[in-house]
Amino acid sequence: MDSSATVSVKASSSCSCSSGFTLRPYLNSNVPKLTLFPCKKIRSFASFSFKSIKCMHFPPPESKPISNSYLSPFSCSALRSSPSQTNELVPSKLNQLITEFQSISLPIDRVKRLLQYANLLPPFPESSRVDSNRVMGCTAQVWLDARLDQHGKMRFSADSDSEITRGFCSCLMRVLDRAAPEEVLRVKTEDLAALNVGLPGGGQSRVNTWHNVLVSMQKRTKKFVAERDGKLPSDPFPSLTVTSEGIKAKGSYAEVQARYLFPDEVKVQELVSELKEKKIGVVAHFYMDPEVQGVLTAAGKHWPHIHISDSLVMADSAVKMAKAGCKFITVLGVDFMSENVRAILDQAGFQEVVVYRMSSDRIGCSLADAASSPAYMNYLKTASAFPTSLHVVYINTSIDTKAYAHELVPTITCTSSNVVQTILQAFAQIPDLNVWYGPDSYMGANIAKLFQQMTMMTDEEIAEVHPAHNRDSIKSLLPHLRYYQDGTCIVHHLFGHEVVEKIKEMYCDSFLTAHLEVPGEMFSLAMDAKKRGMGVVGSTQNILDFIKKRVQEAVDRNVNDHLQFVLGTESGMVTSIVAALRNLLCSPKSTDGAKVTVEIVFPVSSDSITKPSLSSSMNLKSTKVGDVILPVIPGVASGEGCSIHGGCASCPYMKMNSLNSLLKVCDHLPDKKNTIKAYEAARLKMQTPNGNSIADVGCEPILHMRHFQASKELPEKLVHQILHINGNENSAS
Repeated sequence: MDSSATVSVKASSSCSCSSGFTLRPYLNSNVPKLTLFPCKKIRSFASFSFKSIKCMHFPPPESKPISNSYLSPFSCSALRSSPSQTNELVPSKLNQLITEFQSISLPIDRVKRLLQYANLLPPFPESSRVDSNRVMGCTAQVWLDARLDQHGKMRFSADSDSEITRGFCSCLMRVLDRAAPEEVLRVKTEDLAALNVGLPGGGQSRVNTWHNVLVSMQKRTKKFVAERDGKLPSDPFPSLTVTSEGIKAKGSYAEVQARYLFPDEVKVQELVSELKEKKIGVVAHFYMDPEVQGVLTAAGKHWPHIHISDSLVMADSAVKMAKAGCKFITVLGVDFMSENVRAILDQAGFQEVVVYRMSSDRIGCSLADAASSPAYMNYLKTASAFPTSLHVVYINTSIDTKAYAHELVPTITCTSSNVVQTILQAFAQIPDLNVWYGPDSYMGANIAKLFQQMTMMTDEEIAEVHPAHNRDSIKSLLPHLRYYQDGTCIVHHLFGHEVVEKIKEMYCDSFLTAHLEVPGEMFSLAMDAKKRGMGVVGSTQNILDFIKKRVQEAVDRNVNDHLQFVLGTESGMVTSIVAALRNLLCSPKSTDGAKVTVEIVFPVSSDSITKPSLSSSMNLKSTKVGDVILPVIPGVASGEGCSIHGGCASCPYMKMNSLNSLLKVCDHLPDKKNTIKAYEAARLKMQTPNGNSIADVGCEPILHMRHFQASKELPEKLVHQILHINGNENSAS
């Protein structure tokens, strides 16, 4: 580029500038840049224009170019025009903005430049300052409005109660206002990375603002594109909206969920009386039927030995209940959960405490069954032939699976909340390790994808995940991480393509939650949201904690707000979520302050919903939920809310744990006549192929995990097993 290229600034000699700065060009390495010098002449950027004596090209910044898929050559004429004109391409506008901010070395000068942009933001109509125009996920209040003009261009307007955020919005307006819809949709959040202006303090939240406003702009653009193309609007997913005043349900599926959030007090008292009289403890999984969870949550206020959690904590809670004097433990979950409770109680010395399931029939689990298959045993036999191998098995498997596996390959259990740390610590602690994860194929693929993404992070960012790792170590472990290819949870399998596409269309600006067991497409969606502070990927407890944290932040801000969360796991989670939200929203601080509403969205496949006919809906029964009267109808086909096309999530095995079953078991205790003997979780008396007790060998991987949770290191016994058993001995022999 010729060094004679100049940048001019037009200004009236009579104008003044409260900021005390003007623009003066200078050239460095043939890249036109702008810097700040004291001046009292320039009032705003309104008349600022780029001109060139010869063709002026703005190369992408060295630190973070716009993605190659979006960059294209652009003409000189696009850069001669004023930013107020509309014939500039979005990439060139964005490059100009990036170049402008990167030319300013001092953070305070960048702030001043951003504040100057804030002054350029046109007035925002008061009529548009409504909840439906709020941008979620921003620390400040941000409003965004959009329309498609008669020329087919997108027109945006925005405002914020923060001057810094107004500056962000102003920059995005300059890039995307008057752009074609296709140009707006082509921009990626990664393209804005170089626009991190380096503001001191709250750096990540500042980046999130750029990204969240962009995503909201694109969501509105998609809506106008669909209308322009004559597409009918999609029906929203069912949802529950929680406020300090009560709960409102939208959609038949949500109505069924809402029905039992306020349980029958007679049933609650009946259960509490039985539990107290007979000293019965209750441990239940998050995925229970809403009726069961509603009653248990209410009963827990009168009897402390009721606990609803994920599968790992169920066994811990049972031990605490036994120590407190409970003679019986009832387990509401699938069979491997009651097996785990039985085995852990035995390990803790409470053999006299009897454990009961909720059915005389087998209560299965597709994931646990996959780990018991011959194919999984063959997978482990392959692993046993490799030296220095570790089997990381998901806690949601049976005791005998853990036992058989542990005798083939040294094994440690994991949960969805600690699996990443377990694997990273194992690789850090043991040289030349091979890790074999199973049986959940989706979780295995998601972990591998997460590690691939970490190779593009900085060493500092990786150290925040695990202090012993950096980019080189993550790259080196990838070839040594393997996962089973044929094991899925039938519930999380349902978060398929149809659901993901609808989330992209209608809920891309919402908070997205996803269990680590969901398919890769849903995982990627939630991971992208997580990068801008709008998502979480992890266990059921991680999801609950994330929702509680975001709602607490909204309550603390003390401004009217609406938060929308997409629930990417089994719908039974909603009872615990609603209970937690009610505690937050009904606190004295919340009720005396601004109104915060929280919407929980259930991603249900269209094939899952039973839509009542007009005639049948006339005969529906009703129920009172708070102050709202709701019609109660079957929410889903076959009562489950599942379809092969993807959908919300209701496990048929978990639903075998009914309230009637719990009351039946409690009523027969103590079972002197062996009436409910088939409900008892029996001890595993069989032996492993090596002649050891299944219970003893199967519990050892769990104990290894408990050691890791307490010390953040693999136990010496497990390390010795990895270094001296199986593949190493076989190869030596």
